[in-house]
Amino acid sequence: MRLNIITTAIVSAVMLAGGPPAAFAAECVVADPTGTPLNVRSEPQGAVLSTLRNGTAVEVVERQALGGKRWARIAIRGETVGWVFSTYLDCAIAGDRGKSAPMHPRTPPP
Repeated sequence: MRLNIITTAIVSAVMLAGGPPAAFAAECVVADPTGTPLNVRSEPQGAVLSTLRNGTAVEVVERQALGGKRWARIAIRGETVGWVFSTYLDCAIAGDRGKSAPMHPRTPPP
């Protein structure tokens, strides 16, 4: 009984701290509904390092909330590239076919 309470407390603390542990890293696709490239920053709300186009595959390696907004530190092909506003990612947890943040990016005009 005591072990169940401790386990539940640990799992709850991890979830409140910003999401699941790294073993449950999310595979995501950039899905910015504005149709503009997504800024990749040095830190949440930090300097812009680069941009990513819609459809770019990324992996979320860390999550953080700042000022009521959710941020994700991302990697591409195993290399960490920076932080993005996580609302503009369409993610699925490994083994889960559901999406955590379904977005419908605008298709650029022909």
